[in-house]
Formats: sequence, structure tokens, C-alpha cells
Amino acid sequence: MTIAGSDSGGGAGIQADIKSISACGAYAASVITATTAQNTQGVYDIHAIPIAHLEKQLEVVLDDIHFDAVKIGMLHSCEVIKAVASKLTKHGVKNIVLDPVMVATSGDKLITDNAIDCLKNLLTQARLITPNISEAELLIGHSVNSNNFEDSAKEIGRKYDTSVLLKGGHLEAKEGMMLDVLFNIETERTHKIHNLKIDTNNTHGTGCSLSSSIATFLCLGFGLEIAVEKGCEYVNQAINKGKNMVLGKGNSPINHFGLK
Repeated sequence: MTIAGSDSGGGAGIQADIKSISACGAYAASVITATTAQNTQGVYDIHAIPIAHLEKQLEVVLDDIHFDAVKIGMLHSCEVIKAVASKLTKHGVKNIVLDPVMVATSGDKLITDNAIDCLKNLLTQARLITPNISEAELLIGHSVNSNNFEDSAKEIGRKYDTSVLLKGGHLEAKEGMMLDVLFNIETERTHKIHNLKIDTNNTHGTGCSLSSSIATFLCLGFGLEIAVEKGCEYVNQAINKGKNMVLGKGNSPINHFGLK
């Protein structure tokens, strides 16, 4: 199941999650936290789903279907965060992969400081969180760079008692390779993941697709390190397959089904 906002342009959010989950071999159910007026050029309007309706979506789906993993995307307010946390706790949901969406690629905050504080409390319920560098800096209160990248992943994991996949997309590529670091709180081990840097602006929805594909591989029974490796590989190949695709007037999405 994915819990996230809807992207009317289809490249990110719930739509990217459903595509990724399907492409990676699992069944996708969805709980929508907000709708957006969005396309490849940007987000033009956001409509929050009323809390009562959000809670009803969660309750009826969780009452009916057993989920082996849940992906959580952007939760825009404390009320939404608390509603989601309460329902997941009530139903004993495991294998939560949380993408702590707080900062846009531009560096702008996407949620309020109050909501960020509430989100920090939710992180301990997740088996894995997948922050980018800007989000990692908000979580630990200092800058993250190539010199402290691995240590920062460990610091976040130990602070919030969860495994962390720290995404290095904003670091300078070395020898054409991008670096992500997984800190596995279950084993206290770090694991470096290298993927080829692909020269393209068609990366809309990569964060959503990565967290939902990892959740899918956990759902299918893979261990955490293998699930993360397979998720990173899936997204990297989807970026490669969509690198020359022209869709809309802005940054095109990845090609979720390019491997078929």
C-alpha cells in the first residue's frame, strides 16, 4: 500500500508509486493524502483531503487487505501525520518505508516546521527512511557532504532508531558513479550502493519510485539490503530507459515500464 499525494501529471506521488509497485511485481493499493494540480513544469495547486476521509480510506483498506509492506510519501500536516501513525499502529503494519519528503529540489521547504517535528516522531515506526541530503540536514541539524556522508547516515539511523538509505544524488559524481549509503540499524552495518550517473533531466518522481520499489521488494520477501539494492537498480534502469523521452514541457518522468 502507498500513502501519498496524487500527481495529476502522473510522474510522481501516488501515480509513480502504483507504477513502480506494479512494475516490480506486487499489488498496489493507495490512500491519497492530497490532490495536486501538477504537471512536468511544477505544482500549481494543492488540495488537502479532509482528515475524516483520509482516516476512512486507511481504516477500510487496512480492515480488508493484509499488506506485507507500506510506503509513505509526503504528509503535509501534523494532523495527517498523526492520523496515519495512529491507523498503522492500530493495525500493526510492518515493513514501513518512509520517504521523508520535506525539501524540494530547489531547496524550498515543502512542509511547515511544526509538521517536520511531527514527522520526526513518525520515523521511529519505519523500517527504512530514504532522505535526500537536504532532508538529512534537517533531521540531524548540520551539513552533509562527501566527507561525512556515511557517518551522517549512521547518525540519522541511531537518532531515530531506524534504517536509513541516504541518497547522494546531489553529491558530485566520482568517475561517473553516484553513491547512496544504506545504514542497516538491524545489523549496525553500512552498505554502499553505486549506480552510473545518467545525463538527463528526466528524473521527475525518482524519490517516490525508489521508496515504493524498495517497499515492493520487502513485500516480496527480500531482506533489507537486497531490497534496497534491487530498488536502486530498478530506478537507475528506469531513468536510463526514459532519458531521451519527451513528455510535456518540463522535466519528464522516468520510464517505469521501460524494462518490459
